[in-house]
Amino acid sequence: MKLNAAPLLLAFTISSILANAATLHVATNGNDTWSGKLPAPNLGKSDGPLASVSAAINASRQRAVGEAATILLRSGTFALAETLKLSPTDSSLTIAAFENEKPVLSGGRRITGWKNVRANLWQASIPEARDGKWVFRQLFINGERAIRARTPNTGYFRIQGASPQDKPVKLKFKAGDIKKEWAADGEVEVIALLAWADIRMQIRAVDDTNHVATLSGDPRPSNKENNAQYYIENAPDALDAPGEWYLDRKTGVVSYLAKPGDNLAQAEVIAPVLDDLIVISGDAAAKKPAEKITLCGLTFSHTDWTLGPKGHADTQAAVAQRGDIRAEFARDITIEDCTFIHLAGYAVELGRGAQHCRVVGNEMSDLGAGGVRVGEGTVRTDPFDAVNGHTITDNHIHRLGVVYPPAVGVFILQSGNNRVAHNHIHDLFYTAVSVGWTWGYRASPCSNNIVEWNHMHDIGQFLLSDMGAVYTLGPQPGTIVRNNLIHDVNAFTYGGWGLYPDEGSTGIVMENNIVYRCKNAGFHQHYGKENVIRNNIFAFNKENQLMRSRDEEHLSFFITNNIVLHDSGNLLGTSWKNNQYVIDHNLYWDTRAAGDVTKMKFSNATLDQWKARGHDTNSVIADPLFVDAAKFDFRLKPNSPALKLGFKPIDLTGVGVRPRATR
Repeated sequence: MKLNAAPLLLAFTISSILANAATLHVATNGNDTWSGKLPAPNLGKSDGPLASVSAAINASRQRAVGEAATILLRSGTFALAETLKLSPTDSSLTIAAFENEKPVLSGGRRITGWKNVRANLWQASIPEARDGKWVFRQLFINGERAIRARTPNTGYFRIQGASPQDKPVKLKFKAGDIKKEWAADGEVEVIALLAWADIRMQIRAVDDTNHVATLSGDPRPSNKENNAQYYIENAPDALDAPGEWYLDRKTGVVSYLAKPGDNLAQAEVIAPVLDDLIVISGDAAAKKPAEKITLCGLTFSHTDWTLGPKGHADTQAAVAQRGDIRAEFARDITIEDCTFIHLAGYAVELGRGAQHCRVVGNEMSDLGAGGVRVGEGTVRTDPFDAVNGHTITDNHIHRLGVVYPPAVGVFILQSGNNRVAHNHIHDLFYTAVSVGWTWGYRASPCSNNIVEWNHMHDIGQFLLSDMGAVYTLGPQPGTIVRNNLIHDVNAFTYGGWGLYPDEGSTGIVMENNIVYRCKNAGFHQHYGKENVIRNNIFAFNKENQLMRSRDEEHLSFFITNNIVLHDSGNLLGTSWKNNQYVIDHNLYWDTRAAGDVTKMKFSNATLDQWKARGHDTNSVIADPLFVDAAKFDFRLKPNSPALKLGFKPIDLTGVGVRPRATR
């Protein structure tokens, strides 16, 4: 038998040199047979950095138990052959950028051999993709996400009437919007936006007479919205606008309609191969966690998403989508100063059994799903399985939901004792920070979460419905939402709230927040118990200022010491029929009323009638005297009547991402 000498040589090199290794280097001009001790090749090219991250991880495992190790990556792109998997053996390992360099860990491959076949149409033949052997659903050209062929090119089609609940989905369309031949193709997809969820399914049959398209899967009960928006993706004849691309799965030919100035012969074109980049996982059976692993200064790019034969139907918040960098059964994991861009799922997931991890100072952008996902939907009883104690601070999280629009900026499920602070979250289609995954009044481990000093804006963007900047579910004793700056939350139909305690939200304190220019209201409680809403500013929200959806027998909330300023809509929206709430010591000002208290309406009641019911007996109607409310400067002048009511000025100069030295 002839032995392959190369693996034996590599193993000998690693074991002989790295028995006590502390620091290893990886570079694009490295060699996996070298020691990795040097940051650059030596003059004789006999030693230097390693070439691959996986080789460096294998080498680092030769260290003594308990010894720390560091892997330093030089600038350049490291295309991963497979997902990097770290285990308890890799505890006390740091993978970081060398000095101030910019290494990229990529799950993609470069596509070359482009030819300009006519006008602005470019094509490349990919043998590995023929006959569906490699199906990629994303393409990145010179650092920008290209548009997978879609129709209409701008805007949306509309489902005719109620959203379908047939199994499988039968979508009623307007004549001409869906073509019969798309069903024969087998891979043309419908993406429908349904309130707080979406579906993505293949077209299986088209009835041209009745204008009904049968899709590949079943809807979920929550997938409902009348006259909902949808679009078509991955149809061959939808390749009709500059910036769009299409992969022929049979021939392996990828086509791209170039934008002015594009030259694909010289461009960097990358298609993803991997769905995950790094998975950190402890030994659940032995109850041995992976611990003290740090990722620092790295860029993570180019992952893909998959679609099964029945397609995808979301429940809410893109909950089925995982993190492309994921930690499970892990302790004290740190992800700091990294960049996450051009990914397909959530950027980071702190999953089952993850405890006391830090996600700090990262930028997350152009993501298929959301930013950071914490916990899981299942309530675990074994403390080893619990998810808690995480710090998520100073991250810039933006341009989310490009594949799964219902994704969330920071998504906390069944998890407690987390701090979400000083993040800048914007430009997404659903909720910025979601806390809780229990509907109703059942107890859950979701408690003592702190959401503070975050700047959240341009949320919803008129695409989905029923979202808030901060969204909560279920009983959450000890949870506090404070000192956040929230504005421009806009829904497609209903919704678009700043602070949104939804079903069963209980025992939550929301204080010292500034909330303005939201579509439906600055504050909305669907139903819940004994929440505290105090010392907030709600300004210029469009349809309502404060909303309460359900009358319940217990006390809904305490709304005290708030300033409410508006120039449109209602002061109080929906249902305030019973008196099971406390609302008092607030300052109200409707610029349209110009101080005439008779023009102010409190749920169809005059102020005197409202006070006779026992509400707002110590509140006042007066100009709060902000420094410049028209320019959203909500500092109070010294003679503000709000101060006499006991309102405490809100100083949000430190909101959002802090300079690195002050974190």
